[in-house]
Amino acid sequence: MSHFSANAVFESINIAVLTVSDTRSKETDTSGKYLAEQVTSTGHKLAKYTIQHDNIYQLRATVSNWIADSEIHTILVTGGTGITGRDVTPEALTPLFDKKIDGFGELFRQLSYLEIKASTIQSRAFAGQANNTFIFCMPGSTSACKLAWEHILQAQLDSRTHPCNFIKLLPRLNEA
Repeated sequence: MSHFSANAVFESINIAVLTVSDTRSKETDTSGKYLAEQVTSTGHKLAKYTIQHDNIYQLRATVSNWIADSEIHTILVTGGTGITGRDVTPEALTPLFDKKIDGFGELFRQLSYLEIKASTIQSRAFAGQANNTFIFCMPGSTSACKLAWEHILQAQLDSRTHPCNFIKLLPRLNEA
């Protein structure tokens, strides 16, 4: 079971938030706003926040630019992970990954099952790492973002979480 180390120091990182939606605006994007608020309220820096239409190539361009920016350590993506024709986030972003983080999607669906039962099989939540940047993609509902943040990401993006966390891995991503 993970826990916080009393002697560990919090390390702030730069996190970008991307909402994938054809219908949301800055005013109506409750999921992206929630994630952006959590990023800053927990002590991290919000590096970018934008809304992008469900378009494979525009999504790749936006995320590729963020991956190439050495000042962005993590990208949180909300939306486009369902199975409808417009849901293209996995198809857009997984080709950019150097490595997949399968456990994120697996754990997300396990936790989601407790709330929405078998409907969780429609979620294609996923994560990966590219060019020293972590990328976590979750469904577009605010409740899904809360579940991902509160039960997975908040602890894993906190350097005080033990026995391990993603922050401690950042300097080691370029190991040969």
